[in-house]
Amino acid sequence: MQTLTEKVFKLAPPGGVFDETVIGNLFPDISNGARALLAHRASKAGEILRLNPGLFVLSPPYRKSEPHPFVLAGILHAPSHISLESALAHHGLIPEAVYQVSSVTLGRSREFSTPLGVFSFRRVPARAPRAGVKAVEVARGAWAFIAEPLRAIADAVYLDKSISWGRNGLGYLTESLRIEEEDLREISFEASDEIFDSIRSRRVRAYIAGLRGAVHHAE
Repeated sequence: MQTLTEKVFKLAPPGGVFDETVIGNLFPDISNGARALLAHRASKAGEILRLNPGLFVLSPPYRKSEPHPFVLAGILHAPSHISLESALAHHGLIPEAVYQVSSVTLGRSREFSTPLGVFSFRRVPARAPRAGVKAVEVARGAWAFIAEPLRAIADAVYLDKSISWGRNGLGYLTESLRIEEEDLREISFEASDEIFDSIRSRRVRAYIAGLRGAVHHAE
């Protein structure tokens, strides 16, 4: 076992995920170049995987718990929250087979292809980024920010400029996203005003208002 692998294995970070700061704390008396060489050797030996510059995860034989993809997304690009198809699948509104983890961010849109999967981040400007978003414990001791169903829908409508309530109605959700209409009736609209004030899009507001009326929620 490589020197870096051995020390990180003993540290047992959640999911086996660690970064350059952890390496610096484990090896405070050597240069940055020497630390980079330790990471290179461990990676070449197949004992660690590089997720992003400066971000690593122990390979399966060396980690004591599995990294949750939602937690990884929050580390790869922050601030962000799980949304769109990934959030809708998490809430059981669409089939689980989502080939990538989809998030929304205040920063620029990006996509990361890593050994643990593909992570996409779409930019949605928001005055209150956590409107309609909750911190959820996705595994023991592992937390992620996940959009509630209404926020995930609002994010999706915002990002697809071709979608409007007048043009698409419920069809966008029931046909394109494959959400059952009976499940839409269970969606909470409690955070709708908060979401409107944050995203501030007339098109999104009109879509959510149309959805609320269609599924018989009171104003």
